[in-house]
Amino acid sequence: MDEGYGARYAELYRAHWWWRAREEALDRLLRRLLGAGRGSGVAGDGRDGELLDFGCGDGLFFPVLERYGTPHGIEPDARLLDPAGPWRSRISTDPLVPDPKEAGRYRLIVALDVLEHIDDPRPVVSELARRLAPGGWFVATVPAFQSLWTAHDDLNHHVRRYRLAELEALLSEPGLEIVESRYFFSWLAILKWIVARVERVVRPEPKPPAVPFGPFNAAALAVSRIEQRLLGDSHPPFGSSALVVARRRT
Repeated sequence: MDEGYGARYAELYRAHWWWRAREEALDRLLRRLLGAGRGSGVAGDGRDGELLDFGCGDGLFFPVLERYGTPHGIEPDARLLDPAGPWRSRISTDPLVPDPKEAGRYRLIVALDVLEHIDDPRPVVSELARRLAPGGWFVATVPAFQSLWTAHDDLNHHVRRYRLAELEALLSEPGLEIVESRYFFSWLAILKWIVARVERVVRPEPKPPAVPFGPFNAAALAVSRIEQRLLGDSHPPFGSSALVVARRRT
């Protein structure tokens, strides 16, 4: 990740419409997979168990994960971490290597917009799969469609954008069972396709994104929420992001 982008990532995550909309969609997904969450008073809900966020940054998704269990994280880029952050003690910066003590530990592992940064993600996915408990869930999101590549991908040091079939194959290789998959942010894909065509002619200098001015930020979030409400868990043919849910067989 670009250093300037990384330094502002926490601000973007908390205020930018894209991160707000993605977090809301993922929270709904986890509630469906794991139960009502902590403090719900529902028998058999998602209160117990350990969860792992791979590529977690400064633990910005931890407040959501904490509703469903005890979150832990792995973040190879220590520059993204606040030494005094509330989640620092639960985040490891060690490389992801085979560790027998971690085998079968987690009931949920998420890799949210991280696999696209890795030249060969197969060893990473294989090790994460080993760390899933039997019946545990693996949730991955990635940018979708190479045809939507823009300067934003260059700024983020992306290696590739994925089609659903490619992400499904990656998660299936270590023996995970694909439970569901879909594209999302379909409306944004249309805009990104236009931007990508323009950038073939006019090549801009990559610049870190900023939180859009208030009315646009609110409008984009509203459009994303409407799309999620209308499409639900259906399978639109395209989107700027791809989501796959897989499970370790019991």
